[in-house]
Amino acid sequence: MELILKQDVENLGYKDEIVKVRNGYGRNFLIPRGFAAMATESGKKVLAENLKQRSHKEAKNIEAAKAMVEKLISTTLIVGAKVGEKGKIFGSVNTIQLADALKKAGFEVDRKRITIKDLPIKVTGKYKADVVLHKDVVTTIEFEVVGE
Repeated sequence: MELILKQDVENLGYKDEIVKVRNGYGRNFLIPRGFAAMATESGKKVLAENLKQRSHKEAKNIEAAKAMVEKLISTTLIVGAKVGEKGKIFGSVNTIQLADALKKAGFEVDRKRITIKDLPIKVTGKYKADVVLHKDVVTTIEFEVVGE
């Protein structure tokens, strides 16, 4: 079954992509929840026209994302956490705290677009995370977890 995605779906595709899925997944999950629509001939033509009109705006978004990557790489992120003896953290550091640290540094990034590589983070130290700024622009940032 071919569907046109109305929004980004994790592990499937991005908005306005045509994807092939199994019939049950499309009929019972994606279409009823409004994540996708059937990829009919007329729907494909409308999608092609919309993508054509949006391509110029998309190029500007990619350039802005690449500029943001340059700034992100040069920025040192520090995430504070409550620490007990021996540098062990109470709880763990997750994408919410990392998104807050990015916001304090002046970068507006949705926490759902951040993937921390070494989960769970239970001790202080330096770690890496992947940040998706655009579907074509993904970067790896380093951050340090320190005790408060």
